[in-house]
Amino acid sequence: MHDYRENEIVEWYTQFNQTIFKFILLMVKDYQQAEDLTHETFVKAYKYHHTFKRDSSVKTWLFSVAHNVTIDYIRKQKPIRLFKEVFTSKKDPNPLPEQIVQMKESSLELYEALANLKESYREVIILRKIKGFSIEETSKILDWTESKVKSTLNRALPALEKQLSKEGFVYEQTK
Repeated sequence: MHDYRENEIVEWYTQFNQTIFKFILLMVKDYQQAEDLTHETFVKAYKYHHTFKRDSSVKTWLFSVAHNVTIDYIRKQKPIRLFKEVFTSKKDPNPLPEQIVQMKESSLELYEALANLKESYREVIILRKIKGFSIEETSKILDWTESKVKSTLNRALPALEKQLSKEGFVYEQTK
């Protein structure tokens, strides 16, 4: 027997799983891991459904859950990732799966440049500029003040521009 909560989660999954997957992929840069974390996001959304107070949109709440799941994963991986980066080349020799290359959110250049930004810059650019969340929604997802979202974005965009130009790409900044 399906309960109300299960039906709602299935509906949310259908509506948001691709956009959440792409968000997580931009954060973790690993296709399989992004799929796993997307699944985990919806499992947690089901488990903590009762905590959704509906004071924000479903999309904002789900992105908040996805952000927390992803950050938990990244924090656990840090020692392993640092070790790998020291002892292996930083460029991933494996080509990206075709569907990643075709993602409308990211030209390969943007994807590469984002990967080289610090985590807070990457998060705020992905949410505000790529996913199109408002300052208020972004502050709820990241659990930051609105002024922190604005000031971080103001520092992140020039950092992204610098990263892109360092890699030889001209980036047209959009406000």
